[in-house]
Amino acid sequence: PRCSKSRQALKLLEEAGALAMVLCRCLDMEEAYRFVQWRALFLIAGMLPMGLALDSSGAARMLAGGLLRAVGGLGLGSLGVMAAIFLSGALAAQIMPSPAVALLMGPIALTAAAQSGVPARQLMMVLVVAASSSFFSPVGHPANVLVMGPGGYRFADFVRVGLPLTLLVMVVALVAVPLFIR
Repeated sequence: PRCSKSRQALKLLEEAGALAMVLCRCLDMEEAYRFVQWRALFLIAGMLPMGLALDSSGAARMLAGGLLRAVGGLGLGSLGVMAAIFLSGALAAQIMPSPAVALLMGPIALTAAAQSGVPARQLMMVLVVAASSSFFSPVGHPANVLVMGPGGYRFADFVRVGLPLTLLVMVVALVAVPLFIR
């Protein structure tokens, strides 16, 4: 309940800010439409049915079961499940846009939560952080591509710096998420 009220308040503030920009003539409607990232919007809209199909076809259940079997033998419990979701999401984020990773992996994380007993909110937060951890591939995020050429970076440079950074983010997420998300 508290989270949904915060979300509603934030959405209201965003809408009020956009309206204020149009009313103050900082931005007209034509400019507003020009700045909408239509490709990203259509990508997300196209991924929603894919996520629903993963869930309704049973593929999410199968993938979550395989993930849980892979980490089940390690004896790490909920920490192992969260680490597996993080690693899967972070690896996918190296080649797919973050929203697509969250939409495609969401049903898998929710099914893994139901099958393992790990709180769904924790797994979803770990997934969101993982999907945002596109550090060790130059194609993982547009910013990486933009700095690669001018900076003279090679693919190996992203792996050398990004992989330890991703692992650090994973450790922080695995410690912080259970502390702050119940």
